[in-house]
Amino acid sequence: MDPFGADVYVYYRVTGDLAAARVAAADLMHQIQQQTGAGGRLLVRCNDPSTWLEVYGPVHDVTAFVDALERLATGHALAHHVADRRHVECFRTPEPLGGT
Repeated sequence: MDPFGADVYVYYRVTGDLAAARVAAADLMHQIQQQTGAGGRLLVRCNDPSTWLEVYGPVHDVTAFVDALERLATGHALAHHVADRRHVECFRTPEPLGGT
């Protein structure tokens, strides 16, 4: 459990109907917030509108959050619009430097 919280990034490539994928992504992100309390936002790559990034944070229990994220995403309507798979990355603030 991270007392400061971490940011979780989920990126993927979307195929097919982008409008339908947007609706599905919004629904999934709403479900994730309802289940975990961590709100997210959706970003689209500037030079490639088919590459999307979901950003969640702060997440204090990354393991539980990622488990919930994977459980909710499996079989969700958004899965039909994802070209390959969803990639999950997590970043947190580094520990303070010792000394000085």
